[in-house]
Amino acid sequence: MNRYHHTFAQLKKEERIAFIPFWMLGDPNPEASLAAVKTMAHHADILELGLPFSDPLADGPTIQAAVNRSLEAGTNTHKCLKQIAEIRTAFPDKPIGLLVYLNLVLQYGINEFFKDCKKAGVDSVLIPELPVEEIAIVKTAAADNEIDLVFLLSTNTPQTRREQIYLHSGGFVYTVSKPSITGAKSDLTDDTLKLVTELKSQTQLPLCVGFGISTPAHIQALKDAGADGAIIGSELINIYQNDGLAALNSFCEACAKAT
Repeated sequence: MNRYHHTFAQLKKEERIAFIPFWMLGDPNPEASLAAVKTMAHHADILELGLPFSDPLADGPTIQAAVNRSLEAGTNTHKCLKQIAEIRTAFPDKPIGLLVYLNLVLQYGINEFFKDCKKAGVDSVLIPELPVEEIAIVKTAAADNEIDLVFLLSTNTPQTRREQIYLHSGGFVYTVSKPSITGAKSDLTDDTLKLVTELKSQTQLPLCVGFGISTPAHIQALKDAGADGAIIGSELINIYQNDGLAALNSFCEACAKAT
């Protein structure tokens, strides 16, 4: 049983959903980034970490700014994998997902990238601009290194593509709350909650919702709709930037309680 299977099985027993914080590795610098991730990890069920890339097409201004700070601090893929290995040592049983743009994987070398992800302790990889129809590019390397592939699914995803995502996904299905770039939003629409209910009737895979989730109340609403996890990124970065590590810790504690 891999870490995702174990985590979601345990959450089901406890009648909770997963709190999944996202952080851009290296933001605002390597030392501070590591401290932030470890702080969040104490409250998180799953970690979702990003590799900084100069053209993050799926991300809004908050995460773009985090990318810029990380790159200015000298972050690169090798340094990120080294930091993930340190996080894995501190949290040996917690699933770690990685969000990475395809260009970085190609630059690193596909086989070497997945090999080094396994060494670092990564459980899943999400490549946001890689459609499931192009999975052959990375499928063998991921499978050889026991790395799950995660795909984005939204209200705009055709049913034929949904079926392919269900077939090839591991870990969970990343459900986009609304078709848009990332960024904290004040409301959680009925369309999002209806999508969760619809998808739950189609697949047994865990459904984790991101893009715009920003409050403990959102987490509670997703739980009520049947989601298996809530992914929060931009709001965490905003809180840290505005109020520091103690405020980030308090917010993550509130999010964990809402699960």
